[in-house]
Amino acid sequence: MDTAPDAGIAYAVDTDLQEIIDENTDPKDLDAVKRKEKAIMTLCEEHYKIGNVEGLRELIHSVKPFLSVVSKAKGGKLFKHLIDRFVDLEKATAEEKVEMCQSCIDWAKEKKRSFLRQALEVRLISLHLDAEEFQDCLAAIKPLLNELKKLDDRQLLMEVHLMESKAYFALENFPKSRAALVSARTTANSIYCPPRMQAALDLQSGVLHAQERDLKTAYSYFYEAFEGYDSVDIPREAMRALKYMLLCKILLEQASDVPSIVTGKLALKYNGVYLDAMQAIANAAMNRSLADFQQALDDFADSLNADVIVQSHVGDVYDSLLEQNLLKLIEPFSRVELDHLASLIDLPMSQVEKKLSQMILDRKLLGILDQGANCLEVFEEEAPDDMYDKTLQMLASTNVVVDALYKKAEKIM
Repeated sequence: MDTAPDAGIAYAVDTDLQEIIDENTDPKDLDAVKRKEKAIMTLCEEHYKIGNVEGLRELIHSVKPFLSVVSKAKGGKLFKHLIDRFVDLEKATAEEKVEMCQSCIDWAKEKKRSFLRQALEVRLISLHLDAEEFQDCLAAIKPLLNELKKLDDRQLLMEVHLMESKAYFALENFPKSRAALVSARTTANSIYCPPRMQAALDLQSGVLHAQERDLKTAYSYFYEAFEGYDSVDIPREAMRALKYMLLCKILLEQASDVPSIVTGKLALKYNGVYLDAMQAIANAAMNRSLADFQQALDDFADSLNADVIVQSHVGDVYDSLLEQNLLKLIEPFSRVELDHLASLIDLPMSQVEKKLSQMILDRKLLGILDQGANCLEVFEEEAPDDMYDKTLQMLASTNVVVDALYKKAEKIM
């Protein structure tokens, strides 16, 4: 019974705002222009919050005549915001988003609005990036970059360099991805960077640092990205940054911090299947249980496999758990058969043998694999011998003394 009046009020507000937007505006009447701008922004946010795809589409088309009333810079900024909100709508399909951007690009070409056209082309490239059309994305980026460099449009340059970094990262060309991100951040430092864009830069920086195994720095960037996306109300990207934060904690062997992060003030409203998946992996890591980890992979297969970055790092978590379990099982033995070890951990012997070889080569395990006897011999960890370091220190001290005596001898002669 209480929802009907609220719905009526919302409908009335929408109608009033639409009437303000539809009325003719005199460019000389500054108050009317400001009132119309405010009505457009308010109605845009209302449509965005409730996920009204059709309403936002109609608003974008109805705003086009108003852009001739205001300056091109102000009109372009307003129109770009509307397109950004439409692209961020979760209920809109990929085809609807591409169609909207393409129709607006054609309109901008017709009206000879080159700056607005470039901004819309950037947004269209981002949609191709989301569709994983990376080669097409890079092919569209190169001519646009040349055009933007000539015009010195740093705002768009920053966005295009960021998308270039994402495309190269997806193609596993990490040096070029890093170079493009450096260009984007350099450009961002020379202009005002909106919170949404700053969050996107932080997120990509975190992804690259995670790829380089610099997980502490990656966590810091993901945290900044999460706060940035949360402040501008983009829940999908905020959830993504939060998911990567939890992954970093797990990879840093700090899985015990995951529950406190998930129950934090900012993270509470993002509860969902993605966070449940990360919590299940964190619990498996805390318990050092390969069975629990495999169960988490089976239970949340769709959620974990949907994200390429999570999928690539989940393998690292598995390797870490396998190492910890093997070390725990080997601890009581000085010599153990590989068959027995494989039966204890419930894995194929070939996989256990391969992992033990890798651990020995990485000096994570002191021992040798006896192929003839099909067993592992474990050596006791020797006490560190500091004779070599002390010998170096003695030689260095002797060198100082000899130099001092040589100088004194020179003075006497």
